[in-house]
Amino acid sequence: MDEEESPSTDGLVTLQERIVNLINQMQIPLVEVSMVISNHIKQMMRSLNDHILDTGNSFSSKVMQPWELESLEIVSSQQVMDLDKILSIVDDDRMDILSTLIRVTLIESELDLIEGILAMRMWEHLARTQLSQIKTPGQLFSPITIPEEW
Repeated sequence: MDEEESPSTDGLVTLQERIVNLINQMQIPLVEVSMVISNHIKQMMRSLNDHILDTGNSFSSKVMQPWELESLEIVSSQQVMDLDKILSIVDDDRMDILSTLIRVTLIESELDLIEGILAMRMWEHLARTQLSQIKTPGQLFSPITIPEEW
């Protein structure tokens, strides 16, 4: 392995381990993880879009767009999910802790913007896959399921 790849790989592993450990330790619900990840991606994409405007560079759709969900059967919920009620139930402190951990780890590990976005896209894909299978509002508050290989 190239020496230049090592710090990047170490940073990605550290980020992944810290997120997994915190989510498991605090049993952070799917909806909260989704909101935090979405917020980080929005902020990072603003920076990337500014860079694109300044330089004219382009990046792959894997960076620029949410990853396509695999052809899972999308569950149709018959229940209406009251967004205001859902937002009133989320734990802002727990979300802030997760957000801070992500931000600090991205800075500490010195991942470049693209690597950071790709790391967040992976989490976004996991969360969106699980969100697509929600049948009731209560399931939004079940802990996100993290696959063994993560």
